[in-house]
Amino acid sequence: MKKTTPLQCPYCCSSDTSVFKHYPTIHNGIRKLYICRRCERLFSETHNTAMNNIKTPISKVASALRLRGEGLGLRATGRVLRSNKSTIALWENRFADQKATLLLYGFCHEFISLTFEGDELYTIVGKRTMPSESEGWTAVIMERASRFIVDQRCGKKDTSLFKSVMKTVCGYIDHTDDLSFFSDGERRYGNMLFELCSEVFQTGKKGRPPRVLPKGVKVRVKNKGDQKHKKGRKRPKYQAPQREHLDTDQNLKESEIHANHLEAQNAAIRRKNSTFRRKTNTYAKTVKGLQRTLDVHQIIHNYVRPHWTTREVPAVALGILAKPLSLEGILSMQRAA
Repeated sequence: MKKTTPLQCPYCCSSDTSVFKHYPTIHNGIRKLYICRRCERLFSETHNTAMNNIKTPISKVASALRLRGEGLGLRATGRVLRSNKSTIALWENRFADQKATLLLYGFCHEFISLTFEGDELYTIVGKRTMPSESEGWTAVIMERASRFIVDQRCGKKDTSLFKSVMKTVCGYIDHTDDLSFFSDGERRYGNMLFELCSEVFQTGKKGRPPRVLPKGVKVRVKNKGDQKHKKGRKRPKYQAPQREHLDTDQNLKESEIHANHLEAQNAAIRRKNSTFRRKTNTYAKTVKGLQRTLDVHQIIHNYVRPHWTTREVPAVALGILAKPLSLEGILSMQRAA
């Protein structure tokens, strides 16, 4: 009797699959061909994975990603591995597509408490322009204790950029009882979170009920710099940009309101991602290319490489994985439906 495998059928999503036969490949050894007992269709073990229709050895693809993850440029990686830069970019696109699948690990886990930090870093995309008009801004959200990068998106520093990263934060609100978010001076993180996740608080009194952040969610902004030169009322150094739920525990210390850990991580991104290197004329060709490198960096940082401070892979430190993943394992992982 054939044994049932956990591999799902890509056509009918049935888990009632089994190995049909083994077949040889030129560069990747023996692979398995599966059959679905429900629809009786055949599919390879690489179907719907990053290695689908790629004849290059998986070890070479992983080596290219490993070099890129250590800060080597696209052309330099091509010279080392004797591969075309367009081919390496294609491998990175396939690898970056696994980000959506890996995010499900976090959304399927329940957390007691989470502390997020938000910050931005800047690079140049294409031609040099004014920073206010540049598409090279990257908004990064990181969990403080584990150093897990929740999301990082690039584009113009406008409302859509902050909305894209705060949507991911909203996905964690329903899975934790206590969520704190800190940023250094940038109020749009908290404002966007309020716009996406606010709820009506019924007080029992006459009048329009106020809108507040969900219970357990705290947002704080640290206003940096001296405000003596500004006219009018000065902003406090530590501030909650939006109204919070009255039942939320206010147990934050002012010494905890900062984004120092993320600022250190942003310095590491400039070493690990060649598109953020300061001593080059062109940092990234396009926004799409910049986002591709950010997704590759995020996957390797979260699931593969141990952090230099915690000595643990961030996903393991956060508790959503029991052990780190390998580059080869992620390349062989089926994409989310």
